Amino acid sequence: MSAAPTPLRRAEQALEIPRSRLLAALLAACATLASAFALAAVSAYLVARAWTMPPVLDLTVAVVMVRALGVSRGVFRWLDRMLAHDVALRGVVSLRTNLFTALASRTDDALTRLRRGDLLARLGDDAQELGDHVVKALLPGLVAVVMTVVVLLTILPMSLLAAGSMLLALALASVLAPLASYRSARIAEQAVLTTRSGVSANALEILDDATSLRVDGRLEAALAEMHSRQRDHDAAIDRAALPGAVASAVVPAAMVLALAGSLLAAGAAWTEGGASAGQIGVLLLLPLSSFEAATALPAAAAQYARSRAAAQRLAELAGPAFPATHVPPATPAAEMWREDRSEAEHRSSGHISGAPEAAAAATGPGVAHLRATGLSAGWTAGSPCVQELDLDLPSGSRLAVVGPSGSGKSTLLATLAGLLEPLAGQVELESGNPLRSGVVMFAEDAHVFATTLRENLRVVRGDLDDSTATAALAAVGLDDWVRTLPGGLDTPLGPDGTTVSGGERRRLLLARAVIRGGPVLLLDEPTEHLDTARGDALLRALLDPDDDSIVPASSSVVVVTHRPEAIPAGTRVLHIGENARSAQNDRSDQEESR
Repeated sequence: MSAAPTPLRRAEQALEIPRSRLLAALLAACATLASAFALAAVSAYLVARAWTMPPVLDLTVAVVMVRALGVSRGVFRWLDRMLAHDVALRGVVSLRTNLFTALASRTDDALTRLRRGDLLARLGDDAQELGDHVVKALLPGLVAVVMTVVVLLTILPMSLLAAGSMLLALALASVLAPLASYRSARIAEQAVLTTRSGVSANALEILDDATSLRVDGRLEAALAEMHSRQRDHDAAIDRAALPGAVASAVVPAAMVLALAGSLLAAGAAWTEGGASAGQIGVLLLLPLSSFEAATALPAAAAQYARSRAAAQRLAELAGPAFPATHVPPATPAAEMWREDRSEAEHRSSGHISGAPEAAAAATGPGVAHLRATGLSAGWTAGSPCVQELDLDLPSGSRLAVVGPSGSGKSTLLATLAGLLEPLAGQVELESGNPLRSGVVMFAEDAHVFATTLRENLRVVRGDLDDSTATAALAAVGLDDWVRTLPGGLDTPLGPDGTTVSGGERRRLLLARAVIRGGPVLLLDEPTEHLDTARGDALLRALLDPDDDSIVPASSSVVVVTHRPEAIPAGTRVLHIGENARSAQNDRSDQEESR
């Protein structure tokens, strides 16, 4: 029974590099170094032979070869760079495609629970490390093997002593130097694993929440923690410097060994008179150009260490489906979502109050009945945001969720959407579909991509036509805004919606959720950044079961809002916060409302 592939092997498979392209890049790299090696040999022969002052015609072939090899080296170098980077860039595209496909197929909450800084580092830096793995580790290693054989076969016919010393020197440079470099890189990668992600996460949290931290008096403590993590990271990098210095010194030392052997061999050949001046020149000067491939091995070993660590982190992120060999159905229905963990530190419970519910609709095709039983939600078991919550949302239900900032409203929505596993209890969707297929979540910080307005809507529905897009934009009140855009639906938007106002961005994300559709729609602060009149009108349209201008009457809608005074009369309300009543009272309220 064969062993399971290592994370690095899985990552290499995800790169999907054709062997023909890799072989072409390898041949071009070998041709480059072979041209340089041959150029050094011919040049050494030419210099030594010219010292004996032979007829000029005796040097003509060598002169022409020097010119030809000088030109060919440049040509092969260009070809090497083009082919190697073509392989690497194509590989990174395939890797990221497989990575995101694997992420989309995950059904647990491992991705959701990652801090944003750590997630960005893995999707960005780690994926790039695997692209560099081809150019900086895989190809240099293969080239070094080929060039070692070429060098030894060239020197062996001239001198057994020179070939032996060269073999010893190349072995030293090809083994000891890469091992020291690998050790240095492992220490550095451990620092990345234990300290850099912490520095990145802290920095992003401070940038996101600087105002809140300053108001709460926690900004200085957060900055001090980030500086402490940075010092730990710097200390780890310093520890990696010693083996790195050893790796840098080994190759020059090996060159001295090879040169000493060649000097002894050349001296013996000269005194015995068994070699020409040209051969003596080649023996003396050739070692200086024999280590170009070996010189790249310490960097290749360091890259190999970084690639292994990056592959391990990507494998943990993507799960067992990585690499994906096919594109699964687009089942994840929730928008990309993140909530600051500082919110999850506030413990609260929930209760429901409001008008009596209608009788539960029968479930069937296109109908969904969402239930939460004994639900406790939060980031850690020790700090739940919601405890012992029973929630019953038949098809067509309308529910408003209110509570102070940081009470865990977004955490509750993510748990109901299936993005976050419950700490206790369960969430069920009676529709015949998985929870993530039937629940659509509008996240307050969902991403707006740096592309056209049309493409920003198509991310949730690939077959979107213009009429559907225009209708959805009109439903959320963006039709007038679209008419002012110079390119209409083809107008490019800045990165993360920087070219649109906060209110326009909110309604654009809501239009995306409306286009995605689904029997259950969870909306996190959809009216934020809108003026009071427009925000309240939008909230009423979402929560009024008789108003189907935005959401069909058969769909259930849950809205998080900070405007309880704008909630339509008769709407059920879930209160989240430290002042909420006990879970037992929650259940009593629900039973009375039924």
